[in-house]
Amino acid sequence: MGRISDVLRGKGAAVCTIGADEPVSALLAMLTEHNIGAVVVVADDEVVGIVSERDVVRGVHRRSSALLGTAVAEIMSHEVVSCVPEDDVDSVMRTMTEGRFRHVPVLVEGRLAGIVSIGDMVKVRIGELEDERAHLHSYLAAGS
Repeated sequence: MGRISDVLRGKGAAVCTIGADEPVSALLAMLTEHNIGAVVVVADDEVVGIVSERDVVRGVHRRSSALLGTAVAEIMSHEVVSCVPEDDVDSVMRTMTEGRFRHVPVLVEGRLAGIVSIGDMVKVRIGELEDERAHLHSYLAAGS
């Protein structure tokens, strides 16, 4: 069973962040430029929220075109579920599925150290299953 630290080692620890006072238009530029689905909102090097494509869609529904000049703080999720590098992938994946969110910031001693997505988790899980399949195939081939 993999750990979050394994996921970060494979994908890197770079995280796009934005300030809560930045306009949604800056958020949209960041999402597009980096081809990502969520950005961590920080203030004084602390995670204060997370804002995703879904938050933008909900904001457009509520505010229409006036959303672009609105501060990110108005649409971000204030309650952020995070994990630590020592957490196991299955546990974090279960939390993401139950909470119906696709991105989890990784914190080390309260500081942002990375971010994992449900796609990252699926990729790790598929790799584990492929390794297990290969081992079983080798075991069966050796016994013939």
